[in-house]
Amino acid sequence: MFIPFLINAQNAESQKTVDPESDIKYPQFQFKGLLQARYLESFGTNVDVSGVQHSTGEVTQSSFDIKRMRVGLNTKLSEATEVVILVNLADFKSDPKGKVLENAYGKYTFNKYIALTGGQFRPAFGIEELVPVDIIKSFDFSNQYYEFGKNGWTSFQIGASASGAFDIGKIPVSYAVSVLNGNGKNQEMDNDNGKQYSTRWVFELSKVRKINLGLNGGIGKRSDQKVYALGADITSDFKLTDRFTFDLQIEYKQGTNHNLYFSLPVDSRTSNVDDYQMRGVYFLPNLRYVVDYKKLTSLELSCRFESFDNNYKVNSNVRKTYTPMVSLEFGKAYLGRIEMGFEIDRYDKNIPDTSFYNDDLFLIQLQLRL
Repeated sequence: MFIPFLINAQNAESQKTVDPESDIKYPQFQFKGLLQARYLESFGTNVDVSGVQHSTGEVTQSSFDIKRMRVGLNTKLSEATEVVILVNLADFKSDPKGKVLENAYGKYTFNKYIALTGGQFRPAFGIEELVPVDIIKSFDFSNQYYEFGKNGWTSFQIGASASGAFDIGKIPVSYAVSVLNGNGKNQEMDNDNGKQYSTRWVFELSKVRKINLGLNGGIGKRSDQKVYALGADITSDFKLTDRFTFDLQIEYKQGTNHNLYFSLPVDSRTSNVDDYQMRGVYFLPNLRYVVDYKKLTSLELSCRFESFDNNYKVNSNVRKTYTPMVSLEFGKAYLGRIEMGFEIDRYDKNIPDTSFYNDDLFLIQLQLRL
């Protein structure tokens, strides 16, 4: 909620015509907060709540956890200029180096056709990059989102971006073009002279059924090695009745896993970074029923299916993840939310004493946002 600091109050009985902009005083401030608290229980054989298998059998299989405790401030300095800050205080529970600070950027909007963003932000490269984690239709982002984040395409990155919207005939189109350091958030500087260039284009194919097609592409250099990423996605939202709605997300991504390549000892990897590639696809259907009974706003049922392989050319080990979830919404726009369900992982090959191991994780998550 923006809180404008209005110095002069207009006389309610005055009939004078005034410029609406003359009544708007800057700066304006919008404070935000998010709490995600969880109870976790692993039913995997000797697999702890973080997903790591322990052959010794000494493992923590149930725990309470604070996933996120975010505090944010959006400051509108003028009609065209804003500054956004977001921190996750839950990162202090472990080593906070390279963590805590998430968004730290400024944005200047010239018009609907172009806006410039600079600082640390989430570059547009798929569905999930444009949706806050507190309103997604599952417990958390997909496996591919985090892996592509490690490789500098998604999640919080440092760089600059241009974005906007226009029409091609009767089809509304939005775009974003970004140039990034590509080595993650909260870094003192780029760790090489390479940069990563990415773009996203979204075509609104149907306004009635809210069908959008997204196309993503990126190229760059990491330590003098050429890298790439690409993706395509589609979203739709159908109103079945006055109370029932059904929405669907489908997303595919593929790209160089240079993060994995450079993490391996030189003598244990091939000489070509193109040999190390990742790819994945997920389907996320969600059924929403509007309840509006006392404090309960809606009931939602979702089940994301994801297939992801972080190294499908050299050492393939497909991870299939099923995430069935039921969600109770209290208040508007997920002001309060209680979620319950499972994250079920199945690997082609189980590797003992690693996170590449079959697991059944039960979750109850409480979410409060402002």
